[in-house]
Amino acid sequence: MTDNPIKLVVVIASVRDGRLGPTVADWFVGQVMSRADMAVDVVDLLDHPLPLVMPASGQRPATGVATARDALSARLSAGDAFVVVTPEYNHSFPAALKNLLDWFLDEWAAKAVGFVSYGGMSGGLRAVEHLRQVFAELHAVTVRESVSFHDAWTRFDGHGRPYRTEECEAAAKALLDQVHWWAVTLRDARTRRPYRR
Repeated sequence: MTDNPIKLVVVIASVRDGRLGPTVADWFVGQVMSRADMAVDVVDLLDHPLPLVMPASGQRPATGVATARDALSARLSAGDAFVVVTPEYNHSFPAALKNLLDWFLDEWAAKAVGFVSYGGMSGGLRAVEHLRQVFAELHAVTVRESVSFHDAWTRFDGHGRPYRTEECEAAAKALLDQVHWWAVTLRDARTRRPYRR
C-alpha cells in the first residue's frame, strides 16, 4: 500500500481572526505525515476566499473567480479522501466551509471524509453532526471515528502540542485508519466503475 499512498486533503475550515484551526491542523498533519500510506495536501480556506454570490446554473463565474475556483477544484479532485478541521460556531460549522461545499459538488463524491473538531464544552461535535448530513447529500462517505478537542483553547501547549498526547494520537490513528480503509476501497471502486451522481 505504501507505493500508492492515498491523497488526503486536510481542510482548515475557520477563517476567523484569532482562530485555533491552524494549531489543531498542524498537529493533525504531523500525525498524517508519520504514516507511509498517506500523502497530505492542506487547504486553508483563509487562502481561498470564494464569493457568496454564485453564478447562475450553467454560467461561468468572472475570470478571477473562475481561475481560483478551477485551481481549488483540481486540488480537491486529486484527493482520495478529506479530513475537515472545524470549530463549532453557534451549534454548527463555519459559513466559509458551507460556502466551499456549495461551490463544489463532484469533487467529494464517493470519497471518504473524516473530522477533527474543536470548541467549548461540545468540542465541535454538533458541527460534525451537521456536516455528516451535508456530506451525505454530496455523495461522500463519512467515517465514524473522529478527533474532538473540548475546551480547545486549554488543550494545547505553547508549541502547539496537545497536553494529552497519547490519548490524542490514539484518536488520530483510529480516525486515519478508518479514512484510509474507506479511501482505498472507494478509490478501487471508482477505478473499476466510475461513480455517477
